[in-house]
Amino acid sequence: MEHPILFISIILEKIGMPVPHGPVGDTLLAKLVSPHMTYTWLVMAFLIIMPKLTLGKMEIIPGKGQNFWELVIGGLEGFMAENMGKEGARMMFPMLATFAFYILVSNFMGLIPGFFAPTANINITLGCTLIVFTTTHILGVKFHGPKYIKHFLGPIPWLIPLMFPIEVISHLARILSLSIRLFGNIMAKETLLAILFMLAGAYFAPLPILFLGVLVSVVQALVFLLLSIIYFSGAMEHAH
Repeated sequence: MEHPILFISIILEKIGMPVPHGPVGDTLLAKLVSPHMTYTWLVMAFLIIMPKLTLGKMEIIPGKGQNFWELVIGGLEGFMAENMGKEGARMMFPMLATFAFYILVSNFMGLIPGFFAPTANINITLGCTLIVFTTTHILGVKFHGPKYIKHFLGPIPWLIPLMFPIEVISHLARILSLSIRLFGNIMAKETLLAILFMLAGAYFAPLPILFLGVLVSVVQALVFLLLSIIYFSGAMEHAH
């Protein structure tokens, strides 16, 4: 749910760019500057600039910024290692950490009036999900080769005609569950906040939903990360 006035839309209008969903909203350029795209770039800029500003130069005796990032990165790496082993965590950490930070910051961005959460758009969540889905099966083939097919055949040969279609459908269902879960929760948060801001004002009435929105933002980022770890771990382990 987009706010009635979007921060990015005001900037685009001032510099003479087409504003999405306006009179020139059907052009290719307008689609490229649509809210879920422009706010994605804003999230990317934030994730690039903020660590550089807060981290500074690496020191033997860390300062506050370095302590914070060491705690966050170390905790995230440890969480992954517990769930998918040290080797898997070391290999997949860059991708999974990027997803975790991107989704978390995107979710939080929707809590600011005039801003839009990119994860409230199905195109963003579906894109992230397809990357996870494709990577899962690439890992399966990488670790097991042709034997990866055993993950889909079940434990008993005579159950193969039943288990194979069930396993294929369950893997395809991951695309819907992972993308729609994130999109639906963040979209619901955005919609509820927008309604409250319009009906009850911009001060005390929306505060309970804002606090709930913070919780939802953290939980949904954690759920996406945990499910991705489970999928990767399942593809890398031996079939039983």
